Amino acid sequence: MTQLKKDLQSMVKTLNALAAKIDAISKKMGGAKKAKSAPKKVAKAVKKAVKAKPVKKSAPKKKAAPITAADTVLKIVSRYKRGIKTAGIKEKTGYNSKKVQNIVFKLRSQRKIKSAVKGVYVKA
Repeated sequence: MTQLKKDLQSMVKTLNALAAKIDAISKKMGGAKKAKSAPKKVAKAVKKAVKAKPVKKSAPKKKAAPITAADTVLKIVSRYKRGIKTAGIKEKTGYNSKKVQNIVFKLRSQRKIKSAVKGVYVKA
């Protein structure tokens, strides 16, 4: 940022020097009307650009949420159209009985799965 500022300031000085030379040449040539000096406008624009805040980077993209145990069980249950028993869920996932029971209860209360027969669950 500081290097950019220095470069812009040197450009402003160069433009001002060129404007002064042009004015001197126009006086020698016959006193033509003095044109408005563009470097002043450029200098103002440069000052505004230097004072401007740096551009903020966009927020990083959010990563996908990790797959939960309930998502895993729901995916397994949805594969079986006739349903799957809790023992089958335990076998497929490797979770213990208590965890499977809690997940099944949670999914039933959310109405994502339903009980086809006692102990057999299908996707709702």
